[in-house]
Amino acid sequence: MSRLERVGERLGLSEALLGIVAALAADAPEVTAAFSAIAGHQQRLGAGVVIGSNVFNLAALLGLGAVVAGQIRLHRRVVVLGGAVAACVGIVCMVVVLGAVPPIAGFVLVLVIIALYAVVLSAGEAALARFGLPAPWVASLRAAVAEEEAELEDAIRPVRGRRQDVAVAVLALLVVVVASVTMERAASALGNRFAIPEIVVGGLVLAAVTSLPNAVAAVYLAARGRGAATLSTALNSNTLNVALGLLLPATVIGLGAPAGQTTLITAWYVGLTAAVLVIAYRDRGIGRQAGIVIIAAYAIFVGSVLVAVHAQDGIRIAISAGGAVAVVFVIRIVSGLRRDSGDSDAGAAGTSPPAGETTGQVSARSPGPPVNGSSPARACSPAPGLVQPLLQKPSLVSGRPATKLWILGVGISVVVAGTDAALGHRVILIGLLVAGPCCVLLTGRWVMTGLTGLWVIGLAVALGIPDGIWGTATHLAFLGAVAAVALVSTLAAAVIEIRAPPLRPH
Repeated sequence: MSRLERVGERLGLSEALLGIVAALAADAPEVTAAFSAIAGHQQRLGAGVVIGSNVFNLAALLGLGAVVAGQIRLHRRVVVLGGAVAACVGIVCMVVVLGAVPPIAGFVLVLVIIALYAVVLSAGEAALARFGLPAPWVASLRAAVAEEEAELEDAIRPVRGRRQDVAVAVLALLVVVVASVTMERAASALGNRFAIPEIVVGGLVLAAVTSLPNAVAAVYLAARGRGAATLSTALNSNTLNVALGLLLPATVIGLGAPAGQTTLITAWYVGLTAAVLVIAYRDRGIGRQAGIVIIAAYAIFVGSVLVAVHAQDGIRIAISAGGAVAVVFVIRIVSGLRRDSGDSDAGAAGTSPPAGETTGQVSARSPGPPVNGSSPARACSPAPGLVQPLLQKPSLVSGRPATKLWILGVGISVVVAGTDAALGHRVILIGLLVAGPCCVLLTGRWVMTGLTGLWVIGLAVALGIPDGIWGTATHLAFLGAVAAVALVSTLAAAVIEIRAPPLRPH
């Protein structure tokens, strides 16, 4: 990656285009593994690697990045610019996987989208004006590109390349390609030996392993307050995965007939992308609570894939799980509530400091002045004065902080699950898991209740194995009951938090 960046610097590429080059280099493992799988007529494995990597990227790059950094701050124009490209590519990916359009048409359409995006990144204001765009659109596009380039310039900082850098880059790329092909063939052989479905090997195992370079880079950028660079890394990576890892080989070799499991993970990719972008736009960033919800959604995605391939009526269960996650995201989007990591616009461009705080105080708490002319938002960490300490969040129970009730509810579910697993076939205690979200409901906090609900649903799925009822009608009945209570508890907590007066310490 570093050598390709140096070569790009020698060619005079802008920082934004260098970011795409960096994303392309980091995507080499998943693209190569997917291409190798599709070339070996394992279309389900290849599609799983690419699309599963995209779901993992959203959780590891943006979700984990937000948890580590406290909050990824973003300007709305940056979200709109990158999000429009990501959304269009996701829709094209979905229609191709469904078989509505041939892969070659989808590949050409994605190439057009990427080409237009590259023009916006590289063209000046005068060049964009020649396309007939309204002046406010041109100004907004250039502002978004300038914000992204300012962060990438500070994050990448490539030196001017030399001739030997080209040779080193080519040699390193060959090593990556050979290693990725070997990894894909070894994983495929192991999957066949142990009867592991292709969609699990590709969509979960290879997808996570091949995406680790991007995850490490994004968490590093998020921890340094580089919000736009983090978002750019995630979205560019997903776009290139679809274009080069899925549509290109599918155009040459074919994608095969539509499959329910592949459609499932594609729907997760498109839906989670839309949810993350809406949250990022609405909140001008991604906070710690939203990051936790994104990571929890990925955990449910993993569970839904496993259930879809191992249980009877697995696709229906997976669709139900996806619907529950969608409800949680809709509540998160429409609630209008502040997150514990701080949703204040303070520190973003064009906003004023919080009441009772002077501009000098805001400047004093930021780690330093803007670098390279970028806005203070990217250099500013979440303001501690705006973050209510988690342990002091009040609940509906007098004298009991919300966090203690949350820990109690999770602890009850762990005790129930441990006891059930220890008793094995003799006693089935899955139904008692509903005590967890019911207890956390007393916090009056929908995020805590929703996360606990997702947690107990996962436990209910896993306990089917030690109880000896995996995939049976009994297991599905227990699972449906637990999911229903978890969903109702989350909705009730959301109504309480939205409609009730703000909870204050007792």
